[in-house]
Amino acid sequence: MEEYKSKLASEEMDFLCEAVLSLKTKEECYRFFDDICTINEIKALEQRLQVAKMLKNKRTYLDIAATTGASTATISRVNRCLNYGSEGYKVVLDRLSEDSNNR
Repeated sequence: MEEYKSKLASEEMDFLCEAVLSLKTKEECYRFFDDICTINEIKALEQRLQVAKMLKNKRTYLDIAATTGASTATISRVNRCLNYGSEGYKVVLDRLSEDSNNR
């Protein structure tokens, strides 16, 4: 697979990625995100991932909005990323699906 060149790429972003990759447990993740993000930032990330999961499972916009509280603009943006983005959601959702199937 060819190396991905992100428009976010920088030494500082590399450091953030390495920090996230260094986390080993859910508790470490909770502690790190609690320190680095506001509650609203964490909730926004959490909501977008749930929207992506629901879109992947072919749920409707109305159902997703009612379940997650996400706006149709947020749902549309996540859908655009799923279909035309950098495949970040796809990698994570596929791996999480594999992990749940292997339990």
